[in-house]
Amino acid sequence: MDTVESSVYIIIFSTLFLGGIMSTFVISMVFIHRQRQVQNRQKLDQIKLEHEKTLLNIENEIQQETLGHVGRELHDNIGQLLSLAKLNFGSIKPEKHAAGREILTQAIQEVRGLSKELNLDWVEEISINEFIAQQLQKIQDTGHCQTSLAADYELLDLPKDHKLVLIRVIQESLNNALKHASPDKIEISITANGNSRQLRIKDDGRGFDSSMASTGSGMFNLKKRMETIGGSFELTSMVGKGTEIILTLPN
Repeated sequence: MDTVESSVYIIIFSTLFLGGIMSTFVISMVFIHRQRQVQNRQKLDQIKLEHEKTLLNIENEIQQETLGHVGRELHDNIGQLLSLAKLNFGSIKPEKHAAGREILTQAIQEVRGLSKELNLDWVEEISINEFIAQQLQKIQDTGHCQTSLAADYELLDLPKDHKLVLIRVIQESLNNALKHASPDKIEISITANGNSRQLRIKDDGRGFDSSMASTGSGMFNLKKRMETIGGSFELTSMVGKGTEIILTLPN
């Protein structure tokens, strides 16, 4: 009987012991799971915060770029139109007055166009293809170099945050080419191949050894900005062979 009782006690004790172990295991797993949930939420909050910070910086940069453009246009273009209109209105000839009114009308239209650029509403209204075409035309009009755009795909319906990032990366890439590469030609192509959408910016400028680690933060920032929208930034360059940038867009 003692043996039977001992066996019962052993079974009960073992059951309780195993139950305690299982309970501890389950509680530990629940605790670990909740910790991971908290960590994941913290990571998501951090990613969201970095994304919002990146977009805010980009909006400020685009506005500064726009203000610089508006200032140049007011001085170089509209200022000249108003001076020319003033000269025509100063004449006693009726035909000069008519020419002055036409020039003044043109200046008013130019000012209205510039006023639309002072906020970021234009970002939602313009497609990336149209933006690139405008940027390349501005570059060509300066006489610095020739430009071309080849697109077999229209980048439409991009979210505003994706569009903002892409616009800024394109601006910076073109500015870098003009500032550092002194190219004779800049070519941009937009292609769609299966699930991949790519935008290539290529120049025939002086180039550099892209295998060498860059000491600046410019390329790193462009890469990080593309990553914030799920895209990628690749740059290849050789001394004397120009530079090519490939922007791969998320689907």
